[in-house]
Amino acid sequence: METAPATANKVLNIVDIMNTIPHRPPFLLVDRAEIVEPEKKIVGYKGVTMNEPFFVGHFPGHPIMPGVLIVESLAQTACVLMLGRPDLKNKLAFFLGIDGVKFRKPVVPGDMLELHVEILRAGGRAGKARGEAFVRGEKVTEADFTFVIADKQG
Repeated sequence: METAPATANKVLNIVDIMNTIPHRPPFLLVDRAEIVEPEKKIVGYKGVTMNEPFFVGHFPGHPIMPGVLIVESLAQTACVLMLGRPDLKNKLAFFLGIDGVKFRKPVVPGDMLELHVEILRAGGRAGKARGEAFVRGEKVTEADFTFVIADKQG
């Protein structure tokens, strides 16, 4: 199925997202996204439920979403924006680095993560993005990350 070029305020549902990025459950960490500015800004959404497999061990009786998975949610949101470009169809994105990560508040079952990502630089096959995650309007996590776009192997 072809993905239409991204336009401002285009809302992407889970099927659109799975047609754009290679991630799949249980490691698909974006449920919905809205393109704010094509190739520049996107807001993703992740409903956090007690059914998440990581809550089995993190932590029994006191479930908290692992911070690294919040950062991964931000990165997947960036992938939805970048890999939605027609010239990057069927490519993969990989972390090169993660900087300035701050975890401000825990994310727990019942929370809706709002994932704001801005592409700061995208040239050739690498780029840099800034992500901020919010719950009920409060910033819970922030990070800058660099990435590389690569061909799928075999």
